[in-house]
Amino acid sequence: MAKTDRLYKIERLIRSRGHLSFQALQDELEVSPATLKRDLEYLRDRLGAPIEYDRDLNGYRFASGWGGPKHELPGLWFDERELYSLLMAHQLLSELDSNGVISRHLQPLLDRIHALLGGDEAEAAGLVRRVRIISPAKRPVPGSVFERVAEALLERRRLHMRYHTRGRREVGEREVSPQRLVHYRATWYLDAWCHTRERLLRFALDAIEAAQVREAKARPVPLRQVQAEMDAGYGIYAGGTPQWAVLHFDAQAAPWASREQWHAGQQGRWLDGGRYELRVPYVDETEIVMDVLRQGPEVEVVAPPALRERVRGRLAEAAARYAAPD
Repeated sequence: MAKTDRLYKIERLIRSRGHLSFQALQDELEVSPATLKRDLEYLRDRLGAPIEYDRDLNGYRFASGWGGPKHELPGLWFDERELYSLLMAHQLLSELDSNGVISRHLQPLLDRIHALLGGDEAEAAGLVRRVRIISPAKRPVPGSVFERVAEALLERRRLHMRYHTRGRREVGEREVSPQRLVHYRATWYLDAWCHTRERLLRFALDAIEAAQVREAKARPVPLRQVQAEMDAGYGIYAGGTPQWAVLHFDAQAAPWASREQWHAGQQGRWLDGGRYELRVPYVDETEIVMDVLRQGPEVEVVAPPALRERVRGRLAEAAARYAAPD
């Protein structure tokens, strides 16, 4: 029986029976006296369980009128492999968390995981160092901005912000009702109802120069509506009527293209000669053009004509930069 399973069983046995002798616990757990003694000490010293020995009852019970810190062992226990998985998940969150806000709030959980691992803590730390997550082109978000956005989202209150619209090179004041946080390609975004434009919009958190949580309640928008309006198109661009890009990958790229997810609603089929057709919905051609260009000569845009012409023009411009001088 794993250590975490034994700890849970000791807790459950004492709670259900009121008290148990050392021998009864040992028989139930089928462990040596030394192991049971270590487990009881671990519960008391490391997890704060108010377990005491009652001489009159000749058994272990929970102290009556416990005046110390509140003790409650979690109802969901993890074995060692699951704890290691949680450590790796924490490492992933740390990589997403360029401002350190999430990691700071999760630190108590991380400390508890290390405590549960006990003597395996050094091994756990070594495992984390052997996991590397590379997130290129990160756009850091100031910690104060992230905290204000998260606060407004969780408390369902309006957010006033000074926002830099990079496309128009303008800075303006916005009052929004946060609906959802989105992390996409190493960047954080906020889906929110904009009270200036009176519709759902997506804002990049790194473009928020200042933010303040208002007392006013946020305007509720059904999550299904948010998903329908914001997730229909390709990439981070939202809103508008979707069109379908039809892409043909050659036989060399087809094995990889057939396994990649460009969009949750994509469609694909195999063509003659080992080629692969991928159909992807999009509402703005900006991002899908960039991703098609990254594929080089291994992909061809078949439809629609406007997207095909846009990609052809960008490739011509790129080729012109490498043309030999006259």
